[in-house]
Amino acid sequence: MRYHVLHIKTTFAEEWQRDVFDQQLCELGVDTIDGEDYYIPSELIESQIDNIKSQIANADGATLLCINECPDENWNAVWEAEHPVHELPLGIKIIPHCAFGAGYHETTSLLINTLLASSLTDKTVLDHGTGTGVLAIFAKRLGAKRVVAVDIDEKSVENAIENAALNGQAIEVLHTSAFSFHPSVFSLILANIHRNILMDHMHAYAQSLTPNGELWMSGFYEDDCAALQEAAEQEGLRLMDVLANGEWRLMRCCKEERS
Repeated sequence: MRYHVLHIKTTFAEEWQRDVFDQQLCELGVDTIDGEDYYIPSELIESQIDNIKSQIANADGATLLCINECPDENWNAVWEAEHPVHELPLGIKIIPHCAFGAGYHETTSLLINTLLASSLTDKTVLDHGTGTGVLAIFAKRLGAKRVVAVDIDEKSVENAIENAALNGQAIEVLHTSAFSFHPSVFSLILANIHRNILMDHMHAYAQSLTPNGELWMSGFYEDDCAALQEAAEQEGLRLMDVLANGEWRLMRCCKEERS
C-alpha cells in the first residue's frame, strides 16, 4: 500500500490536547503516527486533505510543515519491526497500532494498577473509549463475566478486536458513539477519556450502572476534579476517592441506591 506522510509540528500546552488531536486525524484516515509524522494511505489523501488541513488550522498548537509521498513499502512490516508488542502484567500483550492505550501512559497504568488491586469476579464491565482494548482485556483476565468495549474510531475497534484475540479474551467490541445500553447493566464502567467527553456522558454513565455500581474516570488533571465531581453528584454518583499518577488523576464514584 502506498502512503503519504504529513509532517506536523505540534506545540500543545497539555498532553491530552495532543491525544485528542491525534484521535481526530485518525478519524480522517491517518492510521499510523510516529512522533510528528502522520501516515495516511495515498488513496485517501485527495478526498481527505481539505478536512485534514481544516482540522490542523483549527487546532491551537499544530502546524502542517509539508506532505510527502512515501516509497512503496510493506509498511505493516516496517511499523511492527519498529514498534514491538508491549508486554504488561498478567502476561497481557498489546499491539497499539494507531489506537491510544498501550499500557504505559500515566492514566492507563493508573487504571491497570487499580484493576489489579480490585476484585472483578462476576462483574459486568464497560470500557468507554477502549482504544487498544487494554483495559477491557485486563478486566476480562481478572474475572469479569462480561466485558463490553466501545470506541468511536473504527481503527481502534479493529485494534481492540485484534488485541483481545491475541490475549485469548472474549470481549464484545462495538463501534459506536452513542450509549444504547439498557439501564442498570454494568457494575463497573471504565472511562479513560478527555474531561469534556466525561462530562457529556455523565448522565449515560449513571443510567447504565447498576445500584452500587462504580464509575472509574481518568484522563484529566487535578484542576478538573471539582467540575467532574459536581457533575457526578448531580447524577447520584458519590465520590469514593481520587488517585494520582504524576499530574494525572483517577476518580472513583459509586452509584447510590435511591430509596
